[in-house]
Amino acid sequence: MADTATGLAEKTDFEYPVKVEEIAPATRKVTIEIPAERISQKLEENFKDLRAKANVPGFRIGHAPRKLVEKKFGADIREDVKRQLVSESYQQVIEKNGFEVLGEPVFEKSDEIKLPDSGSLNFTFEIEVRPQFTLPDLTAIAIKKPKVQVTEKHLEQALTNLREQQGALVPVEDRGVVAKDHVVGDFTVKFEGNELGVQKDVQFVVQPGRIGGIFIEDLDKQLEGAKPDERKTLNVKAPEDHPKLEIRGKDVQIEILIKDIKKLEPAELNEQFLENLGFTNQAELREALKEQMEIRVQNDIQQAMRDQVNKYLMDNVTMELPAKLSERQSAQIIQRRASDLLMRGMGMAAIEANIETIRAGAQEAAASELKSYFILDKIAQQEKIEVADGELNGQLAMMAMQVGERPEKLKQQMSKDGSLTNMYLKMRENKALDRVLESAKIEEVEVSEEEKKA
Repeated sequence: MADTATGLAEKTDFEYPVKVEEIAPATRKVTIEIPAERISQKLEENFKDLRAKANVPGFRIGHAPRKLVEKKFGADIREDVKRQLVSESYQQVIEKNGFEVLGEPVFEKSDEIKLPDSGSLNFTFEIEVRPQFTLPDLTAIAIKKPKVQVTEKHLEQALTNLREQQGALVPVEDRGVVAKDHVVGDFTVKFEGNELGVQKDVQFVVQPGRIGGIFIEDLDKQLEGAKPDERKTLNVKAPEDHPKLEIRGKDVQIEILIKDIKKLEPAELNEQFLENLGFTNQAELREALKEQMEIRVQNDIQQAMRDQVNKYLMDNVTMELPAKLSERQSAQIIQRRASDLLMRGMGMAAIEANIETIRAGAQEAAASELKSYFILDKIAQQEKIEVADGELNGQLAMMAMQVGERPEKLKQQMSKDGSLTNMYLKMRENKALDRVLESAKIEEVEVSEEEKKA
């Protein structure tokens, strides 16, 4: 998540005059002076070294006159010395101040940084550094562990879900829209008679959901009975955090043109259905579903406890984040959301039409992700937590089996797009959360039926 800028310069005993200013949260402005005598010393060392190796026509190697070497290679030598001195002084200030640099330094007027003919060289750059913060007491966090058992009711629901997954969408001709229908329609968002946005041929399920960045709780009731070519106008209130400033908290209209209606017909639970899934009878299927659900329930319980630990940490750690890093993280989140929609079948035109909605909340999400990352990374460092190659490869093998891909090919793909690093970090963060849970005060609690369904 955070890249570290490093220098390649050799260590030196020379100490450069440096001025460090804190200009924003976790952001430093650094001004370095390279004195004239240090420049002369470095130039002399480089010319001496080059003269000993220079191959100049008419002279034996190492015996060309100094002035001839300077005339032939002077510009290149001065450029090399500038790079050496900038890198050397940069590395010194980072190490001396103990900065953990995030990203790359941004130099002021970088094209004007040149060795002067006389006098010292001064240059300035800005860096973002890892924020400093104090962890709270991790030994006495109170955690509630949900008590959930897999029942026959859960198995019936899982069986229904499986039948729906294997089902088919069939056209509806004898009625209008009802809840859970799969509909294709055009959306037009209007405010005070003006169109704010249009989305064509949107596929959606008739259930509570978000349209144009506005959550509609009773979408199924408002569209009930609507038939193809019929328009429905929904009067709704935009949320206070809507990406379009002019409609925040205001009443808007969403006009929906129904184009097509389909309903989901679950697959029949017959011999063919069982055979397609690799089972000989219902008892085998139900037993397999029960095993899967028990594993999932345990994973969900563990994740619920991790979420409680993470919330405690987020609530009890004060941290100021570097602005530019947050902006970069926001851009990454927007890109991930757009990629996710693309993978789910939404076209680029529809994604671009929804870019404001996609952008909504990205900045807040970026700040939250960064804060969580820095906290859990600090815990992982303190506890010396790492993810072994075997653990990473095991997770890759499981994912490859789920998507029907060879593990080595999946690993190569994930390495290219950066998702392998993200997976490693996620696994390391989960191990850090689990380490905190080892010393937490855990209380088992009953959960509601609604929570069990979720």
